[in-house]
Amino acid sequence: MDSFGGFEAHWIWITLGLILGALEMIVPGVYLIWLALAAIATGLLTLGIGLGLPMQIIVFVSLSLIAAFSAKRFLRDSPIESSDPLLNQRGGRMIGQTAIVAQAFDNGSGRIKHGDSEWLARGPDLDLGTRVRIIGSEGAVLLVEPINLIEGEAKEVSGEAEGPGGNAA
Repeated sequence: MDSFGGFEAHWIWITLGLILGALEMIVPGVYLIWLALAAIATGLLTLGIGLGLPMQIIVFVSLSLIAAFSAKRFLRDSPIESSDPLLNQRGGRMIGQTAIVAQAFDNGSGRIKHGDSEWLARGPDLDLGTRVRIIGSEGAVLLVEPINLIEGEAKEVSGEAEGPGGNAA
């Protein structure tokens, strides 16, 4: 077992592992935890069987690679599912809600007001103040359709089903 300035090697590895574990909580990402586990395991192996410095480094590097690649494969095969998949997709969360045209649509694009903010939007040409329904999003641009169009289609469908005089065709 090697000694570094009066400190035994296993304590250095265990301390390094704890420091890396603490950094994992501060720094975003999921990478330092695997190095922390490898450092702690190296420290325990050094304590248990008295590894020399070259072997300690080989064990640390090997365990780090094994832990990191195993975690990568595990997380790829079974990703963590979110309870709210649209959490960071504000446009996607607004689908189905209504808004008002704040800038008339010209050539299929304009601005809508939803809540206290205005959004770029695409849809058919619309006049200022028209109520629209948000039907999708492409990045920061919302896709809209006029609400009147939906009600008008429903009347046309019911009118086609009836013959002249309101009788069924």
